[in-house]
Amino acid sequence: MSTIQERFYHWLANDPDEAMLRWIFRGLLTTIVAVLAADIAWIDRPEPAATPAEIRQETPLPDNPSVVPAIPAPLPPGADRRVTQLPEPEGALAMPMTFELVGGGRLLANGTITPGISQAFAAEIGKRGDYIKTVVLNSPGGSVVDALAMGRLIREKNIGTEVAAGKYCASSCPLMFAGGIERRAGEKATIGVHQVAAIRTSIKNPAQDEMNMAQGISALCQRYLGEMGVSLQVWIHAMETPHDKLFVFKPNELRSLNLVTTAPATAPMPSASAK
Repeated sequence: MSTIQERFYHWLANDPDEAMLRWIFRGLLTTIVAVLAADIAWIDRPEPAATPAEIRQETPLPDNPSVVPAIPAPLPPGADRRVTQLPEPEGALAMPMTFELVGGGRLLANGTITPGISQAFAAEIGKRGDYIKTVVLNSPGGSVVDALAMGRLIREKNIGTEVAAGKYCASSCPLMFAGGIERRAGEKATIGVHQVAAIRTSIKNPAQDEMNMAQGISALCQRYLGEMGVSLQVWIHAMETPHDKLFVFKPNELRSLNLVTTAPATAPMPSASAK
């Protein structure tokens, strides 16, 4: 018998009861420690990643047509848009708008609609009283806000508007033209629209600021045209045309969209000042 076995049996012989209890206690303690370690390891194990199928079941896509992005329908091939390059104004058209009263109660409005020009126009209307019957436009446009203000004043005073034969009314000018209680366009008169070009005022986010401003102005113009009795298709053509191009209306379109309401006068336009 080995020395270790001899010592073990000698130990058991001297105090068998106490030795046996110690061995049982140590065995239980070892078992408890092993069970606790296994539990801790189970708790700390990482959760298995969800499969794509499980994710689709737990988070289904909403069945709501309103969240589907809208894609505008393209124009049909060969559609006649009559879009031309926007010419740079020259001569009198490049200058701030001026007002000249001529015979027959006509007020000639020539030049660019510069910011604040609506105040000068209001002063001219106020000074002439009820004598002015028609505002004759020849303008490349300009400030949308001023064009709207002048158009509203024209309607308030029950004044007609006209674009004479061979003359020009573009960009924001048709907004002023739409204010006329009656609206005429002479032969080969050019009336056209394009997108609003907003002015950037925000340093932090200029693109977002420009978009917000353009959308706000667009809403004002649509509401205004509706109040003036003009088809909103006019503004759709404007929004479809880049601001450096011009959508020119055909004569039949001017009538069908109610932008022109009356045939042009046959009498020649007076050129002498009647101030």
